[in-house]
Amino acid sequence: MLSDTTRAKLATVSTATLCTALFKRGLRNQFIQDVRPLKAKSKVMVGEAFTLRYIPAREDLNPLSVFQDRAHPQRKAVEECPPGAVFVIDSRKDARAASAGSILVSRLMVRGVAGVVTDGGFRDSPEIAELDIPAYHNRPSAPTNLTHHQALDINVPIGCGDVAVFPGDVVVGDGEGVIVIPAHLADEIADEAVEMTAFEDFVTEQVLAGRSILGLYPPTEEQSKLDFAAWRKVKGR
Repeated sequence: MLSDTTRAKLATVSTATLCTALFKRGLRNQFIQDVRPLKAKSKVMVGEAFTLRYIPAREDLNPLSVFQDRAHPQRKAVEECPPGAVFVIDSRKDARAASAGSILVSRLMVRGVAGVVTDGGFRDSPEIAELDIPAYHNRPSAPTNLTHHQALDINVPIGCGDVAVFPGDVVVGDGEGVIVIPAHLADEIADEAVEMTAFEDFVTEQVLAGRSILGLYPPTEEQSKLDFAAWRKVKGR
């Protein structure tokens, strides 16, 4: 289970840094492909994955009347996604029809869900971009999901943007995109990413002040290590 401490740490680091930490452990395919934030500047999204899986729609099973069923998987998933979780939708990378629209995303926001991700598209995307919930998709898509998607499974392992997502995996999103951290690695990845971020902030200051990256990034010169230690002491990091 994602602890408050680890959640707070992950909210301070970038998906780029997390990618590097995961790469060190042999995990090369954790960054969801072709998924972008609807809002350029939004709070960092952190939460455990709660999933919804679509399959290709079959016309005889997907009239508009299916939404009258209170147990419809899409509607049911929106009401069951836990507060603090990230709602991750497998739309098979198909943005020809919407995975959801502004009303469903508004409901997720009001229920305290940490964010929503689809490798398809959202309808009402301008309205979703104005909501106080991080949202990521491939591109805007106005047609109702029923025209191409049939909601089938809730909270099962899925594929989203070519990444395997298991319920409970830790999902982090920033201005670049979304990364999936295996649940059992979340604590150690968060700790390492915080350390990496401190060092990179130090390096950035040095580079902007005119220092060469040679011997600094990576810190192959002993002086770089000493300078970083002094910087951390001054900055309290």
